[in-house]
Amino acid sequence: MIRVVLPAHLRVLAHVEGEVLLDVPGEATLGSVLDALETRYPVLRGTIREHGTLRRRAFVRYYACEEDLSHDPPDTALPEAVALGKEPFLVVGAMAGG
Repeated sequence: MIRVVLPAHLRVLAHVEGEVLLDVPGEATLGSVLDALETRYPVLRGTIREHGTLRRRAFVRYYACEEDLSHDPPDTALPEAVALGKEPFLVVGAMAGG
């Protein structure tokens, strides 16, 4: 099971509390986790990634084991600790402004 932590506004949108647990078939990659998340919670489609291109939306970041994976390709394998459920995969809403 992959543990996913969403920012508060996406948890509210998806009607979930705390971490989301996902069963990801095959290799746990950045893309496979996001695909599984959007399949289980269709309301999140377009909030984390763009609809057509599936590119990361601006002001959204991905982290695993304190590593920023935001600019990595979708086929990037997640760290073993995340794949085994020992550490969470984080979707973080970035902040901007001054």
